[in-house]
Amino acid sequence: MISVNQLVVSFGGFDLLKNISFLIGDKDRIGLVGKNGAGKSTMLKIMAGEQELTSGTISCAKDLNIGYLPQHLIVKDTRNVFEETRTAFSEMLKMKDDIHRINDEISTRKDYESDDYMDLVNRFSELNERYQILGGSHFEADIEMTLKGLGFERSDFTRQTSEFSGGWRMRIELAKILLRKPSMFLLDEPTNHLDIESIQWLEDFLKNYDGAMMVVSHDRAFLNNITNRTIEISLGRIYDFKASYDRYLELKEEQKESQIAAYNNQQKLIQDTKEFIARFRYKPTKAVQVQARARMLEKLDIVEVDQDDNSRLNIKFPPAIRSGKVVVTCKKLTKNYGDLCVLKDIDLTIERGDKIAFVGKNGEGKTTLARVILNQLDYEGEMKIGHNVKVGYFAQNQAMLLDDDLTVFETVDQIAVGEIRTKIRKILGSFMFSGDDIDKKVVVLSGGERTRLAMVRLMLQPVNFLVLDEPTNHLDMRSKDMLKKALAEYDGTVLVISHDRDFLDGLVKCVYEFKDKKIRQYIGGIYEFLRDKKLDSLKELERNNIPSGNASSKKKEHVQKLSYEEQKEISRNFNRLKKTIHKEEEKIAQIEKNIAEIDKQMANSNDVDNNVFEGYNKLKSELEKFIEKWTADSEEFEKLK
Repeated sequence: MISVNQLVVSFGGFDLLKNISFLIGDKDRIGLVGKNGAGKSTMLKIMAGEQELTSGTISCAKDLNIGYLPQHLIVKDTRNVFEETRTAFSEMLKMKDDIHRINDEISTRKDYESDDYMDLVNRFSELNERYQILGGSHFEADIEMTLKGLGFERSDFTRQTSEFSGGWRMRIELAKILLRKPSMFLLDEPTNHLDIESIQWLEDFLKNYDGAMMVVSHDRAFLNNITNRTIEISLGRIYDFKASYDRYLELKEEQKESQIAAYNNQQKLIQDTKEFIARFRYKPTKAVQVQARARMLEKLDIVEVDQDDNSRLNIKFPPAIRSGKVVVTCKKLTKNYGDLCVLKDIDLTIERGDKIAFVGKNGEGKTTLARVILNQLDYEGEMKIGHNVKVGYFAQNQAMLLDDDLTVFETVDQIAVGEIRTKIRKILGSFMFSGDDIDKKVVVLSGGERTRLAMVRLMLQPVNFLVLDEPTNHLDMRSKDMLKKALAEYDGTVLVISHDRDFLDGLVKCVYEFKDKKIRQYIGGIYEFLRDKKLDSLKELERNNIPSGNASSKKKEHVQKLSYEEQKEISRNFNRLKKTIHKEEEKIAQIEKNIAEIDKQMANSNDVDNNVFEGYNKLKSELEKFIEKWTADSEEFEKLK
């Protein structure tokens, strides 16, 4: 479909892309990866015909139809959501108008035997047949399905696009591209403005899409689920692997090990050959052998080890000052924007050391509750911040709030106080701002660089409760991994609003879902939450299909008799038990690990101290008690469930 040959892209004497060549087939599903600034977006722009290349060629198949979603859009807001999305079918709409026009003309003609009349009838038949083949009878249903899949409500369809944020406008453009069903997608960070449910819907759509695609994304789970090939751009070169992202990492490591082994073997061969030549250079009986080995050295293709771009974040949050046990408490908290209720009767408790995630569709109140906790919005009900709690906030648009006129150094120096001011250059270096980078104006920084700079400012504040709203947008894979590691090691309290499943996996142990003005707690990680969500959907389906027999009617009647307070108490006990069972399972696993270590110690030693035996028996007894407690709690939990 596409052939890229010896592509070079230069800016002011600097080669961003150097002699790149690759082919794209009609079934290739490519993840284009690399560091921020490596040239990924530039590559997509060139392939979409929106940027000139310095040299080289790009050849495309004649019937190639590209659907390109850039990272940043310039749009005109003159229609409502449905009308704007409908423009994806401009060819079909013109065809529909032509069919109506010809049909009207046929109905007024009387010259049934004339050639003109028959030509008109044939034209009508051809257009109508093509219209049906292209999906003319159901394209409006496709529009509705796609918009709803990307998170729009039916009530949004008649709203003007100008009423929506940039993120929602991006969804409209994405819907238009998906509906056109091009032969190839070029998608630049399509998940940046989507919530988890919309990302899963997009994944399912792309899995069933019969065409080629090249996707730039920092969402590892998304890439693993939709791609079968990975192209990495690093230091101007590309590395092409027929594998999804995680497998590509394994293959790359294996390739690097093979290169190093081949390089070391060749260097030994070269060294041995040089020593042979030096030893027998002046010995007549060895002259032929010496010349042969000298010629071999001249013709030898030197094995090169691919140079790695090892620049990466080196984040470590400073130790958190100790806060009270309870960090935040909300009771009956309600938030209205005029007549619009966003949150209603919210109860929430966050304790010291908790690492929790807020998830849910956009517009359900995640950021609103975070801003209420920060005392940035008024509210009804009760919200208390615990003793000695110091909050650090990373807003969703934090990177865009930086002063464009300041340099990188000035941006940090502006808030640094005391001894830390002497370490600004070192701190900036750990965030990949070195040399002349610190004198750059903020206005010229990329999205990823702005995010890193905003993170530096956050780390310089003495806080013990981090509230992070979409902190990974625009960060590359390695930077996200380092941020995740730093947050996991952080000894303070963390609240993360994020749609990035891979980033949340292993970081948070409690998830709050925002839906219909309420929040619901799930104890466990993000993938446990997603599994529970699918089960919930099945249960809802079962409830909707309960037969209207006597038993089900009685059950329904019993449920209706429960008061709001009783239902709330059951829900509270359910969540409490789920959390308790999770802690018990962790404790049981730890005790079993300790017992296994002592078993190993006793197996490898003939002389075991009595204290070891006593500790061993004590652990066994403790294990039995925890298993009994876990069994009882699990039974009660199943009853409530």
